[in-house]
Amino acid sequence: MASNRPAPTAPFVPSQRDGEPYGYGNQRTDEGPWEEWNPTEESIRPVRGRHRVAKQRGGGLARSSTVLGVGVIAAVGAGGMASANTGKPPVSISMPDLPDLPSVGHLFDDSSDAPAATTASLAHIGTASATDQGGSDAGEALRNRIMAQADRQQSQVDTKATVAAVAAAEKQADDAAAKAEKAAATEAADAKKDAEAAAAKKAEAERLAKLAKQYTLPTTSYTITGTFGQPGSMWSSGYHTGLDFAAPTGTLIHAIHSGKITGAGWAGAYGYRTILTLDDGTELWFCHQSSINVTVGQKVSTGQVIGRVGATGNVTGPHVHVEVHPNGQATAIDPMTWLRSKGLNP
Repeated sequence: MASNRPAPTAPFVPSQRDGEPYGYGNQRTDEGPWEEWNPTEESIRPVRGRHRVAKQRGGGLARSSTVLGVGVIAAVGAGGMASANTGKPPVSISMPDLPDLPSVGHLFDDSSDAPAATTASLAHIGTASATDQGGSDAGEALRNRIMAQADRQQSQVDTKATVAAVAAAEKQADDAAAKAEKAAATEAADAKKDAEAAAAKKAEAERLAKLAKQYTLPTTSYTITGTFGQPGSMWSSGYHTGLDFAAPTGTLIHAIHSGKITGAGWAGAYGYRTILTLDDGTELWFCHQSSINVTVGQKVSTGQVIGRVGATGNVTGPHVHVEVHPNGQATAIDPMTWLRSKGLNP
């Protein structure tokens, strides 16, 4: 605001006052009498471009209040503009009680003796603006710190999630590798087992083929009519103890393997029987023969004729009854199984 020159003051003559008015011991400054002062055009002519406001002494509270209100509205408007510029809510301005406010003359007077209250009020407005600016800066700094902390926390969460995902992927890869390795090992073991089984089967086939050259069936033309373990009342033991090769009477009977004749003759229910003992002690019985072609103590070779098919003894038709007694024991075993173990397939 531009400063105005002070208006001339009215003359004041204290000597013209009467003594002790109103019964006071001393003359009061607010008691008069006053001399009349009529300003002239020369004395109050304003400077170009400026406006002069005369000082008011006493009784100027109403006009001062009006001007002060205008100043406050201007200050508040300025604060609102600042708030709109900063994007922050306006800062409230505290005002002193009206009786303590200075007059309008003091507000617009540019003299050096202006009351300190005016300076304090303006300083308060400046302080409020500074406080608003400082609060804005502090709020912005707090917001930045909060956003930075949130970013750090989000980064930590993302890092943990990434580490967990990588660990899960590694574990899944390890599990898949272990599973694949186990499957490969199992497959290799199965393949090895199959190969070993095939090799064993091949070796057994070769062995049986070799044995088959050393063993032969008792007759070349036959029909299996009775198997081992078959139950029936016509056998004294209650079940069949051998393997029956049915053939016409007179069909040749061959030695199954090389060995020694240890029995040859009549044997009751077995009819004519020949016993061939092998080198390992196994006895082979040939029963129900019509005739015997060997004698006891005679050595025979595989395939040699030892007799002929007949129907002697306890029979229902011509056949050769073969029994197998390991180590010459009385109890017989299944001839079918024994013959197959030698490479033969009756």
